[in-house]
Amino acid sequence: MAEAFVGVWKLVDSAYFDDYMKSLGVSFATRQIANLTKPTTIIEVNGDTITIKTQSTFKNTEIICKVGEEFDETTADGRNVKSIVTLDGGKLVHIQKWNDKETSLVREIKDGKLILTLTMGDVVCTRTYQKDN
Repeated sequence: MAEAFVGVWKLVDSAYFDDYMKSLGVSFATRQIANLTKPTTIIEVNGDTITIKTQSTFKNTEIICKVGEEFDETTADGRNVKSIVTLDGGKLVHIQKWNDKETSLVREIKDGKLILTLTMGDVVCTRTYQKDN
């Protein structure tokens, strides 16, 4: 199931990303830089282990996790969070928790594109990635 997400994905569209970062508490200067970047996401699957690499001119991050097992993560904006990644109905669901807060990063494949929906409270951001062949 997670194999559908495997590949190199380039950001082609983004909506409400600044609002999402604001809701996380990301500083103005960091938001300005992040809004200008067009990250590439590389997803690899090896058994029940998923690797998600995000690369941009601003910052590179990598998480390696087992599906359904909680792990410690330091986010691109410097938050130290407890995360869990699960598969739910064809979606890759990534939940981050810190300081009594929670955000979700849901990835799904639609029409050959990777759709990333970021939700923090009532703020919803959608980022669309296209496979890099």
